[in-house]
Amino acid sequence: MGLPLSFEFFPPKTPEGAEKLRLVREQLYTVKPEFCSVTYGAGGSTQQGTFDTVSAIQAEGVAAASHFSCIGATKASVLEQLATLKSMGVKRLVALRGDLPSGYGLGGEFHYASDLVAFIRSETGSDFHIEVAAYPEVHPQAKSPDADLQAYVTKVRAGADSAITQYFYNSDAYFRFVDDAYKLGAGVPVVPGIMPITSSTQLMRFSDASGAEIPRWIRLRLQAFGDDTASIKAFGLDVVTDLCDQLRNGGVPALHFYTMNQSAATLEIVKRLQLG
Repeated sequence: MGLPLSFEFFPPKTPEGAEKLRLVREQLYTVKPEFCSVTYGAGGSTQQGTFDTVSAIQAEGVAAASHFSCIGATKASVLEQLATLKSMGVKRLVALRGDLPSGYGLGGEFHYASDLVAFIRSETGSDFHIEVAAYPEVHPQAKSPDADLQAYVTKVRAGADSAITQYFYNSDAYFRFVDDAYKLGAGVPVVPGIMPITSSTQLMRFSDASGAEIPRWIRLRLQAFGDDTASIKAFGLDVVTDLCDQLRNGGVPALHFYTMNQSAATLEIVKRLQLG
């Protein structure tokens, strides 16, 4: 049975980057993603690049989801951006609090993603499918696992349609999170976010910043490979394909790949899972 797929990109900073991403998208479209999402920089710093990339994806005949963060935003600015996205034919949003730019206080009219979700829902009804973020291994800034779970439930109650998780390599963390959320009445689909492993230094850097756990056995194997990129990539493909297999067998609703604007690893995993 097929499993819906979606892919995440970040907005390119140069014309060369935009052209490279266009070719990457072309390759990834061969496996017929349900949608492609585009990230948003701290404090909305990439808003124009995000909307340009979203527009390009829509023009290519694929549904695009725009990340939408509320740090520093006003109700007026959010309404204006929603109108822009609606005029582009966008039907999906990934609603986030967003990262604070350095040296930035808690300005703006929205303090939490749940505030943003509730506002979008009240102003636009069912015009948008709203995704929110979920953290199977607990948000790095959460006071406690329980507080983090409650924050997630609040987002769902505010009107979220579904959730996408931060990446993880331990399927138990995902299944436990979903069970706990369902028990608290948050019954929307939770799609696991999948991060292919192609570089150990990049993975360590991301994980240190985001709080995503790299299991000790994976960390030690990656360290043992040193600079042997071919071995790192081969090992990464095995590990992530196996993770996706466990998730599929456990009945996940879909898989969302953090592509890092590359196509090779994601396509290989999809092929091994016989989803493409």
